[in-house]
Amino acid sequence: MELLEMQHLPHTVAPGRLKIFFGYAAGVGKTYAMLEAAHQAQKEGIDVVVGYVEPHARPDTLALLDGLETLQPAETDYRGIILREFDLDTALQRKPQLILVDELAHTNAPGTRHTKRYQDVEELLQAGINVYTTINVQHLESLHDLVFSITGVEVKERIPDRVFDRANQVELVDIEPDELLKRLQVGKVYQERQVKQALANFFTEDNLRALREIAMRRTADQLNHTAVQEGNEKSARAGEHILICLSSAPSNAKVIRTAARMADAFHSGFTALFVQTPETKELSDENLKRLRDNLRLAEQLGAQISTVYGSDPAVQIAEYARVSGVTKIVMGRINHKQNLLLGKKSLADRLIELTDLDVYIIPDHQPRYKKSPQIIHLLTFHFTWRESGVMLGSLLLSTGIGFLFHNAGFSDSNIIPVYILGVLLTSVRTRGYLYGAIASFLSVAAFNFFFTEPRFSFQADSPSYPVTFLIMLFSSMIANSLATRVQEQARLAAQKGYYTELLLESSQKLQQCRTEWECLHITAKQLHRLFDRPILYALSRSGTDLSFRAEPLDDASILSAIGPEELGIAQWVQRNNKHAGATTHTLPNAKWLFLSVRGTQGVMGIVGIPIAGYPLPDAFDKNLMISLLSQCGLSQERIRLQEKQENAALLT
Repeated sequence: MELLEMQHLPHTVAPGRLKIFFGYAAGVGKTYAMLEAAHQAQKEGIDVVVGYVEPHARPDTLALLDGLETLQPAETDYRGIILREFDLDTALQRKPQLILVDELAHTNAPGTRHTKRYQDVEELLQAGINVYTTINVQHLESLHDLVFSITGVEVKERIPDRVFDRANQVELVDIEPDELLKRLQVGKVYQERQVKQALANFFTEDNLRALREIAMRRTADQLNHTAVQEGNEKSARAGEHILICLSSAPSNAKVIRTAARMADAFHSGFTALFVQTPETKELSDENLKRLRDNLRLAEQLGAQISTVYGSDPAVQIAEYARVSGVTKIVMGRINHKQNLLLGKKSLADRLIELTDLDVYIIPDHQPRYKKSPQIIHLLTFHFTWRESGVMLGSLLLSTGIGFLFHNAGFSDSNIIPVYILGVLLTSVRTRGYLYGAIASFLSVAAFNFFFTEPRFSFQADSPSYPVTFLIMLFSSMIANSLATRVQEQARLAAQKGYYTELLLESSQKLQQCRTEWECLHITAKQLHRLFDRPILYALSRSGTDLSFRAEPLDDASILSAIGPEELGIAQWVQRNNKHAGATTHTLPNAKWLFLSVRGTQGVMGIVGIPIAGYPLPDAFDKNLMISLLSQCGLSQERIRLQEKQENAALLT
């Protein structure tokens, strides 16, 4: 694997500088301006290499490639089609002072190390190489919805705003829209067959003027963002704290992008909160995928991810906002049909009632999406003989007690609570709602059959009995619902308590560690408890090779699964201080996920988690995982600092 052939990069290498040539549409001259700047840098004695440029068959642009060293693109065979991509490994081996990489938002071919080209650029910068690149305004993630509302064109290739904001310099390549339209009509932007389509859709004068204004504003925002960072101005950030609520709704992505722009404008904190309810585990595959995509989007846009547990999202959100200092809540308008019979208030209305915060409602113009009605969750059925026996046993016990009451001369009104008590017992001792619901109907039927006149029939002579049956049924159903909800709340509280206990236990044990290997071993044990799968871990020190150990200790056979490919991924993680492998955008086809144990001085260790053949950890499990690794990194830094102090004391 090519990763293995790369030399170790010292951790002390200063990161490269990034310059972005920014435009509001294709054809404004970004690539041309970038190549002109490259020639000027070459004249100044800088080692310049063209890593990848999309000339789009434009003669003027092609002419500027003359005199510049150009790397040959890497060829990838994808389903019989040869795709030409930027050769990242060759660029790292060549290691020029400055490299040109066009089309920052480009999606790489399957099988390459990174999913997106901006990740290639980040690795170049990590290696200390300066980069020139290009991008249009419509490719910024936070502006996706705004651009779509103006142009009606959905741009698939996008980059996180953090990549744009980390640029050391942004040069706005700007021309008048009229001039751009002239370029388009004479064939300097697209080929002739594409011109008419472009003029009819994206390249209208109104669209271009609007996009131009957005690009100018975003450039100004980036300059302000850079100034704030360089000045270390944190006072503005302390004043505001924006919260968004994660969900599986299609509109949630728009809410996240809007909140990210607000957080950037206010220089405020930004938190994405997910309320895990009993309904969460019943989400369809489609909704679950959308939820995961929304969570990854929030992470890309710089949100801190938090999770709370409860059956009432409004109460949980309000309580979290109160204790965390949230000042603004951004959420989308619900775009599915509400239950008019129950007259249930919307989440936004309830938040307004429960808090005194500013609540921003983002309109949703997405088509109505399918949301499983509450009854579907109520009727989720998991058949077991034990729980069926509990239900029938409770029914028989209630009926037996009813006969005792009847024979003792008690009225029918005294027997009804006995059956309701039996329903409560069923609800507490079984999972879900359905066993309790069935018990409610059977209790009414049993009461009618055994205790109403004429007895031992399903007839009822008294006209009051139908009302009695309805009251009994509704009382039983309500009791069942409340008991099940309490049971679910107890389960969620136990889950939350377990996670909290795990983190506290890890923190206490890590504080007592005397060696870095001990820190990593404790962290691996906790991860093994959490995910029920073997864990690999290795200490990272400059100038030493990675030597993995396994947890549990008797599962040494897992070490044999680490082949050249897995070792290459681990070494890449060590060099770049990033996560890679399965479930990430770097080498996503791998069977393992490798995570860096991070400290302020760089990579402290490497942890490997098998993914193939095991349940896929969701984003919330990953957050807990990252928390454990962060604690481990802090403990390792403490130990290294103590070692340095002891060595310094010995020298004096």
